[in-house]
Amino acid sequence: MEKPLQGQVAVVAGATRGAGRAIATMLGAAGATVYGTGRSVKGSPSDIGRKETIQETAELVIAQGGQGIAVQVDHTVPEQVEALFARVREEQGGRLDILVNDVWGGEKLTEWGTPFWEGSLDKALLMQQRAVHSHMITSYYAAPLLAARQRGLIIEVTDGFDYRYRGNLPYSLAKISVIHLAEAQAAELRPHGVAAVAVTPGFLRSEEMLDYFKVTEDNWRDAGVQEPHFLQSETPFFVAKGIAALAADPDLMSKSGKIFTSWGLSDEYGIVDVDGRTPHWGRYAAEQGFYD
Repeated sequence: MEKPLQGQVAVVAGATRGAGRAIATMLGAAGATVYGTGRSVKGSPSDIGRKETIQETAELVIAQGGQGIAVQVDHTVPEQVEALFARVREEQGGRLDILVNDVWGGEKLTEWGTPFWEGSLDKALLMQQRAVHSHMITSYYAAPLLAARQRGLIIEVTDGFDYRYRGNLPYSLAKISVIHLAEAQAAELRPHGVAAVAVTPGFLRSEEMLDYFKVTEDNWRDAGVQEPHFLQSETPFFVAKGIAALAADPDLMSKSGKIFTSWGLSDEYGIVDVDGRTPHWGRYAAEQGFYD
């Protein structure tokens, strides 16, 4: 099996579940050593209250043939992030090739259908801290390692591929901010040979989404009765496989500063989801008039 990222070192910030877990796994499958970080460890879940842990993610990376290393980190705490990259520097001889900023933590903070002035200001600000500040903090400590080697990639995982409103002001601000964060990082890192991009999945069939619809990966189509759009969903591995292919692209610098979608990466690199499908949320959403 081809290992295009053999010998490379990656940090996936926010690797506990969902896209982050899948990205860590697919980078491992491509041969990378992957540090998967998050707050939830065995016996000590985060305030989100999910059962998944970063140790489980590391085990999935190892099962795919990579080297998985679980590190408990709260990416809103600069001291913890600084310690993470000090550890990477020491253990990997200063090498870092890939940073994936996938920290989110806003699941219980988004108040859909509530005007921002009637919602909780505390929740709105905490969302920015978790989903934007954490990315800035993580890149701050990762960038020196990448710049020192004059190569590498930062990936900002977001929701959506443009600056349009996403149905809730704090949510929109968080997701759009990291798109610009990728663009701005690309501009400042380009002279140092480091690329930065934003990547979005389509309708993500995450563990939490499966639980929301009370289905499993085996019978997920049953949720189409309740939500027909869910039939166009994709597993977290769809965007993850695309990201692994993007990271291995020899022409990576030409893509720096751009926004990529899971379906676009599928078109470009021939990505097929782990369930054998090739979902194309962009085409479906356009047909449904979501982007009018």
